[in-house]
Amino acid sequence: MSAVRVLLVDDQPLMRMGFRLVLGAEDGIEVVGEAGDGQVALEQAVALQPDVVLMDVRMPRMNGIEATSALVAAVPEARVLILTTFDLDEYAFAALRAGASGFLLKDARPAELAEAIRTVAAGDAVVAPRITRRMLELFADRLPVEASGMQEDPRLAALTAREREVLRAIAEGLSNSEIAARFFLSEATVKTHVAHVLDKLGVRDRVQAVVLAFQTGLAGR
Repeated sequence: MSAVRVLLVDDQPLMRMGFRLVLGAEDGIEVVGEAGDGQVALEQAVALQPDVVLMDVRMPRMNGIEATSALVAAVPEARVLILTTFDLDEYAFAALRAGASGFLLKDARPAELAEAIRTVAAGDAVVAPRITRRMLELFADRLPVEASGMQEDPRLAALTAREREVLRAIAEGLSNSEIAARFFLSEATVKTHVAHVLDKLGVRDRVQAVVLAFQTGLAGR
């Protein structure tokens, strides 16, 4: 298998150096470039086509939120992993809404960093579901609820009753195994339901599905 190509984005050179040293010791991960702000990150991503972008959120010129939004549009195959100092950073939450596939604390252990990169590269989200839930609960009152009254968001119309239940469970922060136990299903069946939910909603991963569940008002009903 080819190595996961990683672009490091942080305005602190020492932080980039630290990540490069850590990742350089990992098999199957290759750091292909660095950037000190969001604008350079976008340019580097277009030029280098990385699999994963480790993105700081607080940077000069173009911050990580703006860069994430632009990057997922310009290089849709790349997955953005937000780097943050605080586990309930509002900036990190905004970046998730902008299209990031998860977030990671800057003081994460080397093994956690490497595993997060591999998970994101495989197309899944690295944010622990319960952490995602905590973030969404904290900022849910700032989300624009698009469904009101009897009108329902059209993106939900394609979901079966079971798929709606699965989406609500994802928004609660349940893992696939926990969802399987709740609905007396096999884990393989749950994985199939989750895949169908992501496909029908047109979202990249379960983090984006959770955000949409809150935006549409499905979560919390």
